[in-house]
Amino acid sequence: MVFPLPPAMRLALDLARKAAEAGEVPVGAVVTRYGAVLSTSANAMRGGCDPTAHAEMLAIRRAAEALGVSRLDDCDLWVTLEPCAMCAGAITLARIGRLYYAAPDLKGGAVDNGPHLFAQPTCHHRPEVYGGIGESEAAALLREFFAQRR
Repeated sequence: MVFPLPPAMRLALDLARKAAEAGEVPVGAVVTRYGAVLSTSANAMRGGCDPTAHAEMLAIRRAAEALGVSRLDDCDLWVTLEPCAMCAGAITLARIGRLYYAAPDLKGGAVDNGPHLFAQPTCHHRPEVYGGIGESEAAALLREFFAQRR
């Protein structure tokens, strides 16, 4: 049985698609609070000449600004690719409650691959993590994007 994607992940995938059209690595992120969308973003590293402008980082910053707080305890982050170490660190610092991601990142991921950041004894906050939501669609976007550049 195939289940429809949650609206937040569908929105993140749409953002990833738009990022690819703009020449950015196709990653989209959405922060929700009690089911309502608080902020959205797509990768913007190339366009902004900013190596830290990952979709997750931008969405977290925008959510914190929208709420006027630095801790997003009641928030969920939906992202199309497993977060890297930088983004996983930001998720921890922001105290995101739940992380939902689509495709695993075997090379650069830091949640369920690589350093397993949330499992480290020095990690003071561990969100609930749910991977694989929309994985096939997110992985296809990434494969197509990189195939066009090779």
